[in-house]
Amino acid sequence: MTAPATPKYKRIVLKISGEALREPGSKDNISPQIVNSIARQIAEVRALGVEVAVVVGGGNIWRGLAASHRGMNRATADYMGMLATVINGLALMSGLEDIGVSVRVQTAIEMNNVAEPFILRRATRHLELGHVVIFVAGTGNPFFSTDTTAALRANEIGAQVILKATKVDGIYDSDPMKNPDAKKFHHITYSEALSRRLQVMDSTAFSLCMDNRMPIIVFDMGDPSNIRRAAMGETVGSLVSEGAESDSAPAAA
Repeated sequence: MTAPATPKYKRIVLKISGEALREPGSKDNISPQIVNSIARQIAEVRALGVEVAVVVGGGNIWRGLAASHRGMNRATADYMGMLATVINGLALMSGLEDIGVSVRVQTAIEMNNVAEPFILRRATRHLELGHVVIFVAGTGNPFFSTDTTAALRANEIGAQVILKATKVDGIYDSDPMKNPDAKKFHHITYSEALSRRLQVMDSTAFSLCMDNRMPIIVFDMGDPSNIRRAAMGETVGSLVSEGAESDSAPAAA
């Protein structure tokens, strides 16, 4: 018999937007069916021996930046957004536990009746013991996005890659939703992504990844096999990394 392939990455951070938990066109903020689908995908990766940490956004419930543009105090709006990520993290925890996956939720804002506080050594120990760890409440500070949370936590826990699940299948030289001739990058360097002004992550998050050489894989989570394939090292979406693994020319979509 052929031995099963070994995952490329031992420890990953999966970044999921809050909007990914909402059924398109639905009035419900969270779709149990979508949550259960994501939970099954995470369980599949965990079964391969990959240590999985998750950062989930809150945009399906509340967007702090949008609220601040409508006149709300930015810090207050951002704290409300952090609480939205807690709701989403608990929903994902429930979905994972329903299929027998051990989960720990760690929050950057203390709420002892809901989740344990973020403690780095405890988080890494949970991962070593096989628990999925969900990081919620952002960094605990206003003015930072959950992209920044993903970049920060990935570097703190010694993850080998950030898997950023999106609605598109990678990074393009222009918006593929608006430009049908947009060209997709399979590999691109940090400096090139900056020079082309490609919105891979917000500037703070991207700088953290670039300074610490943290690879980022941007992919479409609409394909339920993509998280597993990315963890295995298969070519999925677009990779942002150092020049040794990058190419500069956009590939045909």
